[in-house]
Amino acid sequence: MKNSRPYLYVLLASLLWASTPAVVKLLLADLNVLQILFFNNLFALIGLAVVTFIQGKLTLIRGYSRNDYVVFAWMGFLGVFLYTLFLSGAISLLRAQEAYIINYLWPVMILIFASVILKEKITKRKIVSIICSFVGVSIVITGGDLLNLKFGNFYGILLAVFGAVTYGLFSVTGKKQDYEKYTSMTIYYIFGFVYAVVSVLFFSEIPKISIYQLAGLFWLGFFTSGLAFVFWFLALKHGDTAKMSSMIFLTPFLSLIYIYFMIGEKILFSSIAGLVIIVVGILIQSKSPNPRSF
Repeated sequence: MKNSRPYLYVLLASLLWASTPAVVKLLLADLNVLQILFFNNLFALIGLAVVTFIQGKLTLIRGYSRNDYVVFAWMGFLGVFLYTLFLSGAISLLRAQEAYIINYLWPVMILIFASVILKEKITKRKIVSIICSFVGVSIVITGGDLLNLKFGNFYGILLAVFGAVTYGLFSVTGKKQDYEKYTSMTIYYIFGFVYAVVSVLFFSEIPKISIYQLAGLFWLGFFTSGLAFVFWFLALKHGDTAKMSSMIFLTPFLSLIYIYFMIGEKILFSSIAGLVIIVVGILIQSKSPNPRSF
């Protein structure tokens, strides 16, 4: 049972994250992106704060310096507020499947930013990964018609790509830091919530919501943005990092199941083909190289 525990954790994280595009698409029928962002960050903050409190780690917050909080403010803006804003905006303009798959350029963005910021070496394996990912995304955004290059909603595609860029930068920036995971993620969401409050008050309004909308928003925030990270941290703690990282790429495939059954969106063959190529490319670079290869 002990050996299977990390696989259960990573599967739970994947199942929760995969529901994001379908739930956001449903909520967008009555709410705008900023309103969803406000409630998402609120419920995620509550969930992470509860977990951090139960683990007795809230006292660590007092030990952080002013400079640490400057870092937290930046990370909260980048990886919580801006990333969620871009992804939700993309889902509002594109098919849910297209937005979420294009967003899976973020592992490639990690490679690119790691080479620029962390000075990590770009290997042949990584180059193949980057090429595969961009080919896969091109198949998705053109509907498989690569020769005619007929794109869908340009602004939606741009937002999905910006989301991938933002999360890639957030991840690489996080590699340079060594903060306790639960408390730092909680503080990221504190700042993310502050940014969301300011945005919704200036550019929209806090809406009255129905019980059904409340349930969807609670799921999106508490579970997919809060509890999912807890399961992911537990998977990394108790399991092999490489195996857990490979398994998390079940997420976009699982998201297609949610999208089909929850919002009735027809799953395109080009989406599946593009996604397979993207994930293959990611797995190529994440596979441990042996001395005689590449």
